[in-house]
Amino acid sequence: MVFRLLAGLGATGVDRVLMMPATDGLSTTLHRHLRTARDLPVLEELPMQLDGSAQDSLDAVAAMRARDVRAIVVLGGDGTHRVVAKGCGEVPLCAISTGTNNAFPELRETTVAGMAVGLVATGRAAVLRRESALAVGGDLALVDVAVSRERFIGARAVWRPADVSELFVTFANPSAVGLSAIAGALEPLPRGGGRGLHVRLGEGRTVTVPLAPGLVAPVSVASHRVIELGEEITLAPGDGTIALDGERELERRGQPITVRLVEGPLTIDIDATLAQLPRA
Repeated sequence: MVFRLLAGLGATGVDRVLMMPATDGLSTTLHRHLRTARDLPVLEELPMQLDGSAQDSLDAVAAMRARDVRAIVVLGGDGTHRVVAKGCGEVPLCAISTGTNNAFPELRETTVAGMAVGLVATGRAAVLRRESALAVGGDLALVDVAVSRERFIGARAVWRPADVSELFVTFANPSAVGLSAIAGALEPLPRGGGRGLHVRLGEGRTVTVPLAPGLVAPVSVASHRVIELGEEITLAPGDGTIALDGERELERRGQPITVRLVEGPLTIDIDATLAQLPRA
């Protein structure tokens, strides 16, 4: 995927690319391919030590921003994109999904994605979208925040709707997989529209949604409403956990917690950017 990305970047005039080192041998394989390739950008690995935690991505983004990069390509799932979004500032992201259950990044051919990123990086074309995000204290979610009755983080994934009392989403896509699919079945909302949805689960309307790949389940919804950019909701005191983008991250022990819809990162609209490419 990285090799194809470089091909797209090179075709649009990019001559230098920075890359976070990999711990799984990817870089060795990639460099073997690069030795025989032509017309590709120079690939430079960032000089950094990895510890296998999310801090690696934060450190890499900080190093890239210090080098004044024009765009950052993220290959990963919702969690990886959430980490990068916390540190990218106004540098636009190209969000590419490499997982199985992601709502924020897209499944795209990386050659095509590379061409769009190249147009942005060289200043020849750019269609950017301001995403929304959900702020919970000092943490950020790009897709959804779920209030769970589970008292401990444990296995991080949230997939049982009976454990969830409230759900907040930044957009609502009927074709999504995961908790945000509940909102998509209630009231579809586009990405980047500056509006989200607050859903209370409980006795009421029932929607049937895909909560995970291969898992379709009925979910009871008591109420839902649209929330606006800047709006802040204070959760009722209680014990449990808060899941960010589908994974439990925060334990709460009765303390007040607020959720606020805020401006998130800029992302590259691949299709719209490529549509601006001059035609002969």
